[in-house]
Amino acid sequence: MGLKRTAILLSCIIAAPAFGQSTPAPPAQTLIKNVTVFDGVQKQIDRSVLIEGSKIIDVNYRGKILPSMRIVDGRGKTLLPGLIDSHVHAYAGQDDALLFGVTTQLDMFSPPESTRAVRTRMARGDNRAMSDIFTAGFLATVPKGHGTEYGLPVPTLTKPEEADAWVAARLAEGSDYIKIVNEPGTIIGRAVPTLDAPTIRALVAAAHQRSKLAVVHAQTLATATESINAGADGLVHLFADQDGGAAFAKLAKNKGAFIVPTYAVLEVFSGRSGTATLLDHPALSGLLPKPAIDTVRQSFGADRSTKLDGIEAANLAALVKAGVPILAGTDAGNPGTWYGLSLHREMDLLVKGGLSPVQALSAATAAPAKAFRLTDRGRIATGFKADMMLVEGDPTRAIADVHNIVEIWKDGAPVSPLRAARRAALAKQAVAVALPPVALPADRRIAQFSTVQGKAVAKSPFGAGWDVSTDSIVGGNSTLALSIGDQAPNGQTALVLTGEIKPGYLAPWAGIAFYPADQQFRPANLGSAKALRFWARGEGKAFAVMGFSPSGGQRPSISPITVGKEWAEITLRFAQLANFDSSNTQMLLIGAIQQDGPFRLEIADVRLVDQ
Repeated sequence: MGLKRTAILLSCIIAAPAFGQSTPAPPAQTLIKNVTVFDGVQKQIDRSVLIEGSKIIDVNYRGKILPSMRIVDGRGKTLLPGLIDSHVHAYAGQDDALLFGVTTQLDMFSPPESTRAVRTRMARGDNRAMSDIFTAGFLATVPKGHGTEYGLPVPTLTKPEEADAWVAARLAEGSDYIKIVNEPGTIIGRAVPTLDAPTIRALVAAAHQRSKLAVVHAQTLATATESINAGADGLVHLFADQDGGAAFAKLAKNKGAFIVPTYAVLEVFSGRSGTATLLDHPALSGLLPKPAIDTVRQSFGADRSTKLDGIEAANLAALVKAGVPILAGTDAGNPGTWYGLSLHREMDLLVKGGLSPVQALSAATAAPAKAFRLTDRGRIATGFKADMMLVEGDPTRAIADVHNIVEIWKDGAPVSPLRAARRAALAKQAVAVALPPVALPADRRIAQFSTVQGKAVAKSPFGAGWDVSTDSIVGGNSTLALSIGDQAPNGQTALVLTGEIKPGYLAPWAGIAFYPADQQFRPANLGSAKALRFWARGEGKAFAVMGFSPSGGQRPSISPITVGKEWAEITLRFAQLANFDSSNTQMLLIGAIQQDGPFRLEIADVRLVDQ
């Protein structure tokens, strides 16, 4: 499915988690007593599972209970392996998935930079506060093909001869497997350039030569069949254009392929926001900030899901009957989905589509671990990672019981402190005392540009004022210099921003930022203003206004602006900045973003206006 370009930019400019938390080291030993265990494949009754440090050391402990052990009463509860989401786009929500029991995410397209910090922590064995992430990195597509529309510099290819070098480059960047796009645009009703079958076969062969899996994005029966015949190890969507019947299921089985249905995102694009039905579940509520909740509530048009449900049920029945592995994946990162929460919806939907609860649970635990060769997780078994989830009830009988989370363990450490901290932080935000409105100057101008001792200076009538802001604060290479220019048509002095957007950070930027409170990034109430208005002219590839407020979850709201060579007055309404709350403004920024290259931007007469 297609990601939202703006969402990627918002999330990638500030890559740090919205709620930074850490977990203490796990207790020396934890014993979950008298618990029903679903081990990833089958249910086992009245077990006592012992974990030590980050590992499961006994799945049926009958030894002496030591005073040093942390004891967890498992009566009436079921212990499961940590959940694995087999299809996400991990450019956002990296600190959310674990709160819902998803201890591993399989990323199907994100720039390598977006997952590097998590993977560094994984390598040193210090990633207890987030789910682990394995990644495809960049996907394989053609110029202007699916995956290139999000404003990111995606490396492309067009012919089989380029496949070997393309795959080698991805593995050098750290990709764990290869994701290939076979998307001619049939589903969206317009032609889209895509890879041809020989190039897909060459990519699969190049991955296999390096002992890596190759999975394919295909959304029709025709492209799914072509991809399986090209040697794909799996499909990361289940087509929904028609019933593939026993013939396709037999093909997938004979070729040894697995299928990730991503039912949770398909229903969204069929007009049903199913994940939203879980937002008020007592064990799942209170864990997501408003921007995530708004994303979950999105859907597209009238509800057309009845047709989808019929096709998915028929396809799933044929695949399960043929013995094709089904993996639970959500395509989180798309509208109507969110990391962690949507995997709960996916399991519900798999059962709705005809899988038994046991099959659905296995699709989210042991099946993806086996398919993606993750040999240390996905099972409750001796020597495996102590990534587990304890729920009230028995989800092997009623899948809805999987939502009744009692505790989660990541690398042996309980996650309940993270869940409690998140709920407390969000509750505190909800009851925060309203800030008094800032008294704006009569002329509404918030900048006066001049030269002081040979340097360009931007003064403001209130707040911490103006300052240069570039991606250098997060390790980027973009540059910016300030000077004083000519006057705008209304006689106001212009500030000239000259610089270059350079590669080196996922979502580069360079601009001039206004901080309305007495300290940078402290919020101030600009609610009496409805828009930012200023004169601008310049040359460059992409310019935008950004707004920061706590409601954005520490991610900027961005609205592109059109700047030409001639002066023009620009009015940017705050309503155009998604998830931005002007009554809690931390920063407003005007500058260049995303597209590499030099730029020159002149701005003048910057005002906060009420219309």
